[in-house]
Amino acid sequence: MMMACIEMQPSRQRHETLVQAFILTGELVQGLADQDFGRKGADDLSELQGAGAKLLLMQAREIMHSWRNGFVGILSFPEDWTAKLESLDSADPVRMKRAEGYAFYALYPESYIEAASISNLTRKTVVIGIRSIGTGLAALVSAVLGAGPAYSLRPTGHPFERHVQVTPALSKSILADPESDFAIVDEGPGLSGSSFGCVGDWLQANGVASGRLHFFPSHAGEPGPHASKTHLTRWRDRPRHVVSFDDLTLAAQDPKHRLHTWAADVVGVARSSWRDLSGGAWRTVRYRDPSLWPPSYMQMEKRKFLMEAEGEAWHVKFAGLCGSEVDKARRGSLLSEAGFIPRIAGTCYGFIIEEWIDGMPLDNSGVGRPHMVDHLGRYLGFRARHLPARNGGASIQKLCEMAIFNIAEAAGSHTAEKLRRAIGAPERLAGRLRRVDTDNRLHLWEWLTSTTGGIIKTDALDHNAAHDLIGCQDIAWDVAGACVEFELSNKERNRLVGLVGREADCDLRDDVLKFFEACYLGFQIGLWSQAKASIDGAETARIERTTKRYLDRLLQLIDI
Repeated sequence: MMMACIEMQPSRQRHETLVQAFILTGELVQGLADQDFGRKGADDLSELQGAGAKLLLMQAREIMHSWRNGFVGILSFPEDWTAKLESLDSADPVRMKRAEGYAFYALYPESYIEAASISNLTRKTVVIGIRSIGTGLAALVSAVLGAGPAYSLRPTGHPFERHVQVTPALSKSILADPESDFAIVDEGPGLSGSSFGCVGDWLQANGVASGRLHFFPSHAGEPGPHASKTHLTRWRDRPRHVVSFDDLTLAAQDPKHRLHTWAADVVGVARSSWRDLSGGAWRTVRYRDPSLWPPSYMQMEKRKFLMEAEGEAWHVKFAGLCGSEVDKARRGSLLSEAGFIPRIAGTCYGFIIEEWIDGMPLDNSGVGRPHMVDHLGRYLGFRARHLPARNGGASIQKLCEMAIFNIAEAAGSHTAEKLRRAIGAPERLAGRLRRVDTDNRLHLWEWLTSTTGGIIKTDALDHNAAHDLIGCQDIAWDVAGACVEFELSNKERNRLVGLVGREADCDLRDDVLKFFEACYLGFQIGLWSQAKASIDGAETARIERTTKRYLDRLLQLIDI
């Protein structure tokens, strides 16, 4: 990718490729650092990590120059960059973690460039990235400040009570000048902010004054309800340098930095109007009456927008950086050509652009049940036959454990034990299963009827790559999901099973479907129970009704 960047003409496409190489390098450097940590039981200095930090800093400088110059200019990689890259080697396998902010939450590395630019910190600042994603984000801060290569630390322990382990050698290097300012860089904070907090604890315990600490988070909010009083007080007291996605790409002064410009270029329009559909706002477009709104787990929804211009409309949705949007669009084109989803117009730096269907939600459309079941069968059969699994997913043992845990939390240990007995030994099913590119989102509100009477599936491209454990599963997962969400009768269920079986040449046996339905219900109950903890008002009632429907069905399934 870096060689490709050198050969490409200056453009936003070159910038995207440069960022993609940077993200992958950050994941590799993180993996190597964690490998060192695993051997020693603590973070330490090493030649390998030093080389990785220097390579990331070099890439970060090029991203900074490209961004500031409107994606033009010549790249100036130092002559020894290939040697730095080749030095990032390991005799043992390296386990890398996907950077969640880049994949799910529209965290753009350029936001840390802008945050560092307005921080007023100097080149003498010591920059510390919190692994995983902080490994790369810290390099961006260092690049802007003109500071040296960033350090990285791995907080460990209970998620709400993290701590760091640092060798004397690394401690001496980081604390060489305790009068320096210290920039602590990561995404978040999350429910407790303890990753940020424990690095601050360690610095203060080693003589750094609280007034020297600066935080670089991914959002302007506070840590969640599990934050300690000490961490929350410090968080409120110290500067937090943050530039939001909206400020970075929606309200940017330079048109070249605006998502509006990128998307308009793809569809070939000069001007467009925009409407933010994120956080459940899409319901105001699809449903006139709020009493008909389905529930929304607002915090987990990806950023999405409605773009209108010249009598046409498009859905612009975040699909992930690092090339995942291109892969999803490619598979989306196959589904679109088969008539199952809206037409894909293209991609632009993490976003997929598809035709906006001005249709009616399926649950309010009056479509006949036989027609609906037949369409479900064709759709799921097509996915199973033509879309092989593109990533892994939870094992059937993990699905079983997840469902039992969630039911114990929601309905008590007695019900969970009943579920365990009903599921039995899941490993007996393993030989019958074949992972495919499942939809993982069969809810009624995900379907529309077009003005021509056709049934269209929305949001069909990335729920099996969501921030949960499910991933790609056997098509039985989607068949079970359809049976639950559409409340299919036994006759309708049997017809659906027969259609999918013929389309995909698979054998959907009753014991397999019962297992997946139990796990599906356990997953949905856990998901919406978690969503309820983050909202209030009318949304609470919607989520409670949804959760109760799943729980009632589960109790019927296991004959309680």
